Amino acid sequence: VQLQASGGGLVQAGGSLRLSCAASGRTFSNSAMGWFRQAPGKEREFVAAISWSGGRTYYVDSVKGRFTISRDNAKNTAYLQMNSLKPEDTAVYYCAARYGGGYHDTPSRGAEFDSWGQGTLVTVSS
Repeated sequence: VQLQASGGGLVQAGGSLRLSCAASGRTFSNSAMGWFRQAPGKEREFVAAISWSGGRTYYVDSVKGRFTISRDNAKNTAYLQMNSLKPEDTAVYYCAARYGGGYHDTPSRGAEFDSWGQGTLVTVSS
């Protein structure tokens, strides 16, 4: 599956953004989806994942209660709704897909994912 992330931009602290990850190919509905981010000078970090069933989600502690991952299999698109943004959320955000696996699996390690999007920059000003 090929992935195209979009929706990044500049926002003030406390604001919101919604990232989208459009997928091409016939395997989206059978792929768990994830979002990762990489801040300048830091390693890539897992943010959130959703099972290919859509019935299970998993978040890193730092975004719980602020970010929501979702998917629309009819549109071959995954989303990351980000609310109450903080300057420390500033990073390039990447979406990723893992084909197959368990119906409710929510992978969280980068090595578990097969495909990656190109990244979209989110900048949160204080």
